[in-house]
Amino acid sequence: MADPSSYRPKPGQIPDSPGVYKFRDEHRRVIYVGKAKSLRQRLASYFQDLSGLHPRTRTMVTTAASVEWTVVSTEVEALQLEYSWIKEFDPRFNVKYRDDKSYPYLAVTMNEQFPRVQVMRGQKKKGVRYFGPYGHAWAIRDTVDLLLRVFPVRTCSAGVFKNAARTGRPCLLGYIGKCSAPCVGRVSPEEHRELAEEFCDFMAGRTGTYIRRLESRMTEAAEEMEYERAARLRDDIEALKKAMEKSAVVLADATDADLIALAEDELEAAVQIFHVRGGRVRGQRGWVTDKVEAVTTGDLVEHALQQLYGEETGDSVPKEVLVPALPELVEPVQEWLAERRGSNVSLRIPQRGDKKALMETVQRNALQALGLHKTKRASDLTTRSRALEEIAEALDLDSAPLRIECYDISHLQGDDVVASMVVFEDGLARKSEYRRFQIKGFEGQDDVRSMHEVITRRFRRYIAEKEKTGEWADGEIGLTEEDGRPKRFAYPPQLVVVDGGQPQVAAAKRALDELGIDDIAVCGLAKRLEEVWVPGEDDPVVLPRTSEGLYLLQRVRDEAHRFAITYQRAKRARRFRASPLDDVPGLGETRKQALIKHFGSVKKLRSATIDQICEVPGIGRKTAEAITVALAQAAPAAPAVNTATGEIMEDATDTTDATGTTDATDVTDAESETTAGSAGEPVSAGSSDERRGQER
Repeated sequence: MADPSSYRPKPGQIPDSPGVYKFRDEHRRVIYVGKAKSLRQRLASYFQDLSGLHPRTRTMVTTAASVEWTVVSTEVEALQLEYSWIKEFDPRFNVKYRDDKSYPYLAVTMNEQFPRVQVMRGQKKKGVRYFGPYGHAWAIRDTVDLLLRVFPVRTCSAGVFKNAARTGRPCLLGYIGKCSAPCVGRVSPEEHRELAEEFCDFMAGRTGTYIRRLESRMTEAAEEMEYERAARLRDDIEALKKAMEKSAVVLADATDADLIALAEDELEAAVQIFHVRGGRVRGQRGWVTDKVEAVTTGDLVEHALQQLYGEETGDSVPKEVLVPALPELVEPVQEWLAERRGSNVSLRIPQRGDKKALMETVQRNALQALGLHKTKRASDLTTRSRALEEIAEALDLDSAPLRIECYDISHLQGDDVVASMVVFEDGLARKSEYRRFQIKGFEGQDDVRSMHEVITRRFRRYIAEKEKTGEWADGEIGLTEEDGRPKRFAYPPQLVVVDGGQPQVAAAKRALDELGIDDIAVCGLAKRLEEVWVPGEDDPVVLPRTSEGLYLLQRVRDEAHRFAITYQRAKRARRFRASPLDDVPGLGETRKQALIKHFGSVKKLRSATIDQICEVPGIGRKTAEAITVALAQAAPAAPAVNTATGEIMEDATDTTDATGTTDATDVTDAESETTAGSAGEPVSAGSSDERRGQER
């Protein structure tokens, strides 16, 4: 590990002008390429105190052994040179978008004497018109099959074309009218090229002209009583319309735009691009990248633009590019795009209307792509095994932690403080083992005390189960109920993970020590820098950002946070919807609903006599007396007010949600710990940070 001060340039050496810089390692390999409006200011930021640098930046500067730079005249030149060097050197610390597949394009080889329509992948060739990319090759073939009826362009390979020309017999498509058969001279090279150009115009979005032209010809044929020709034209029109329907109309007819959306977490980002041409979504593609360097959303957008348009020119760069965030230096990027297109390009964030709605759709696709990527990564057995081994090595454990439990505290400004316990076995979530806790040892907000209480209660139950059955000789005796289900809290974990840093880790360790448990490892994962803290250590364990072990710990932590905040919200919602009838012993949901249906509101029920309450089916005199006492003790709700007139709406008082709990599941337990069981589907990983400042 190099000391950055050993290769720091001397004061005054670095010019105060735009340029591009390269960091090299001890083997002279380029490990990072960057650009700057001012090289002096940017490079100076890398040589400050290491403790003030982002962890990823700190890793980069300590891996590097030298830095060099190239001065350019404008920021646009800096952008171009940065892109060229990234393509040339493939630096390990730069953002790299990994395309999740090779996307097929519909290509028209206008560089040939007889242009050919075909599916193409990979590097784009000069003189070839491309449309797409498409998600699947069959989508291209379906579209082409419909269009060949109107634009019978050649689709055969060079070998088939030459063989047909030699024998004087066209292929099958030539016989059925889906190829103009230039191979046997049915059309001249000029006529065939004109067909290919019309095909390209239609694919580029200029569809109205051809539809109207065919409709006019169909009308003329019908007026001249050439009904067979009119029928063929009618079928041609239907084929074109069917081909157009395959691409959804989303924007105005003349709109040519690319929409770029991002979904990201601390380690990875997914990019989704929708290509809109002629107001229709003509193609879609996506990438996933590791966030090797410390980057903002604007930086990711800039890298995506470089990846997307670095090799493109002309109409391949649209008039408008819509993004979720603008790069730090917008003008150079716009100038660079304009140079590649040959005319002005608008780079902006959509604010309203159809474009903003479509951007939200692209964003949902990005979130889904990131979630799918994470799911694929987590489901791989080899990857999970490697993750567990990396955790064991980093925490100096005797063996891989096959069972991991993670705990998180959630509250809203100190109210409704709850905790969650999630369980991962062999790297996979075990939802039947999830547990929830209400913090009841004290009032108010104190995450450290809450963590101590939760760990104490969980492992006190573990010790109680252990004492019932004695020491398990074979690891199986006494671990299940009579019905075969595992006993709650019966299995001990090999690793306890807490959501937090040193204070929370120390609290968890202290709770285990007080219970005399010394064979369970403890660590904490701090959210801000993704550092792993272990008890008694002043410095965290920093796992490599590409570590599968770190990725697994993040998944465990995020799932604990999701489960805790879901419970906290449900608990808060039940409190807000509480009803005086909740305090009546033995009064269930069915009879609550019957009471409200009979009287119409809690207000009218409060004014009813015991005899009137007894008239409700299923309500006896003893229950009626209990209802009367409960309603008398409860303070009446404030009357509703019509904000428009100021009128007090007496009849509306107490009419909302008859029982207050009809749609909430009341979960109770002697210890206030509740099982997850089948507690619904998990929400997306992106929701784990919602309102984290106030609600956690």
